[in-house]
Amino acid sequence: MKIKEIAAKKMNTNKFIEEKVREIRETVGDGFAINALSGGVDSSVVTALGHKALGKKLKTYFIDNGIMRQGEPAKVAADFKKLGISIEVLDASKAFFSALKGLTDPEEKREAITQTFYKKIFSGLVIKSKAKYLLQGTILTDVDETVAGIKRQHNVFEQLGIDPQKAFGYKILEPLIQLRKDGVRKAGRGLGLPEGMFDRIPFPGPALAARVIGEVTPEKIALVRKATAITEAALKDIKAFQYLAILHNDKVTGMRNKKRVFGNQIEIRSWDSLDARSAKPTRLSFDILEKIAARITKEIPEVVSVTYNITTKPTSTIEAI
Repeated sequence: MKIKEIAAKKMNTNKFIEEKVREIRETVGDGFAINALSGGVDSSVVTALGHKALGKKLKTYFIDNGIMRQGEPAKVAADFKKLGISIEVLDASKAFFSALKGLTDPEEKREAITQTFYKKIFSGLVIKSKAKYLLQGTILTDVDETVAGIKRQHNVFEQLGIDPQKAFGYKILEPLIQLRKDGVRKAGRGLGLPEGMFDRIPFPGPALAARVIGEVTPEKIALVRKATAITEAALKDIKAFQYLAILHNDKVTGMRNKKRVFGNQIEIRSWDSLDARSAKPTRLSFDILEKIAARITKEIPEVVSVTYNITTKPTSTIEAI
């Protein structure tokens, strides 16, 4: 079944919100729903929309998978508490690192995260809460990229012939699936979310695992987490669609204390885009890039080289895996 896109330029925000609130209420009825909040744009907007529709009949969890940005679980929970939405944070990092152990293929890593999230973690929460529905922030670009074979998005099932009810034991509601990122941002504004929630840079479903080339380990995540914090702090005032740091798998020759060493390489990416379907590298000044490289190599001794991606999407992609 083809999804009918609602283009942001033609979108009546209030009408969209009213229709989705009604649909969610009618579907859930006297039942109970749960959802996962990652702090990203899509999950934040769908969480606000779900609570507007269901109130206390929606239970929201933050699944701390161990591969999030620095301080993300506590910050997201605190931000939503200010909005009157209670978030329960669950530490599931051991389960995710165990599932990722030994995997290097990008699609295998994505599938491991998907199965751990939906089958292991959320199946247990569904049984515990007796919920019949999972509310999630799938958007149209997620579906397009998965169906086209560009990459398997963690939140796409029915379009691949997978019935979530049979596979996981619950139904999935996707109220944002007709929108792309610019439309989701409009919905966030219409829901009254702070701009910092709906206008922040996108963050992938597989989190920092999407930015580690090769096997994902706690040590590698810790390294790319530091590089991510430095990169985001340096680029927070530029008008780019997204910016990120990637940890390469192969080590490269470097110099430390006048000695030859083999260290890690971080790749910086910054993108100008509307909806992530295509993108161009941001034309950052050399001064900015030099400052990022100097700070990363100073504060992360394991890193000896920092590069900047200058290839458009396509042929490149926004994330590494």
